[in-house]
Amino acid sequence: MPKRVSRASSDTAWLAVLLAPALLLPAALILMPALGAFVNGCMQDVTFLPRRWAGLANYARLAHDPAFHQSLRFTVLFIAVSVPLELGCGLLLALLMQAPSPLRGMLRALVLVPWAIPSAIAGRVWELVYNYTWGPANYVIKLTGATAVNWLGSAEGAFLALVIADLWKTAPFVAIILLAGLSAIPERLYRQAEVDGASFIRRFYAITLPLLRPVLVVAVLFRAIDALRIFDLIYILTAGGPGGATASLSLLGYLYFVGGDFGYGSAISTFIFLIALLTALTVVRLGRFGKSLQ
Repeated sequence: MPKRVSRASSDTAWLAVLLAPALLLPAALILMPALGAFVNGCMQDVTFLPRRWAGLANYARLAHDPAFHQSLRFTVLFIAVSVPLELGCGLLLALLMQAPSPLRGMLRALVLVPWAIPSAIAGRVWELVYNYTWGPANYVIKLTGATAVNWLGSAEGAFLALVIADLWKTAPFVAIILLAGLSAIPERLYRQAEVDGASFIRRFYAITLPLLRPVLVVAVLFRAIDALRIFDLIYILTAGGPGGATASLSLLGYLYFVGGDFGYGSAISTFIFLIALLTALTVVRLGRFGKSLQ
């Protein structure tokens, strides 16, 4: 028994040595900038003023900043609405791309198009789509006899416009991840279930979802973190308006950097990093990712 323990300890030590180079580089690239942002968040670092140590004053300021509270509410709501929609649409697209069809190759190629378009270009395209006077979105709405929607000029319209644009842009990314998971499920399981008389719905809930759970966890994790730090689409479409209603945390931090308050902007960036880390740990824990792989 002692020999077994000694050998296990030796294997663990060698594993740590072999993994160290692969872990040190990501740690340096992630933790060092995060530590730098935290330290800078402890400074009074404002343009044209002497740079001095401020302790946790900038972080305490977050608790009393209405603009920060508004950005936090918007970001949380955006995650809560967009991520489930992207997951549902991505799963539907993945199932369609997995199903035998003579058009399957074309469908897979077309699904990649929105994801491949740069966010800045996609934002400009959707800006034209949402134009109040001659945009296609309001043109279709007017055909139904309804009143045109002020997509980018109202808080509700701007939020919905951002969710739709983000769904169009990122649902294909989710679909690609889930398609890889679907392709790894043995086809014999479905054939056996068909022989046993299981319907498509039964096969989906009894085979597809349980075996796809690790990939679903990865998709949720990626999309939740991306939605948390969304910036470019909002910057192009609404610039945080109207009246700061669609200002995400990332955009708010950027605005403080542009305004010359680097200390407070760093405090917001550090907060985003901590929330992203907490989100990752929560999703992995709730998804029981480790158990799914066993």
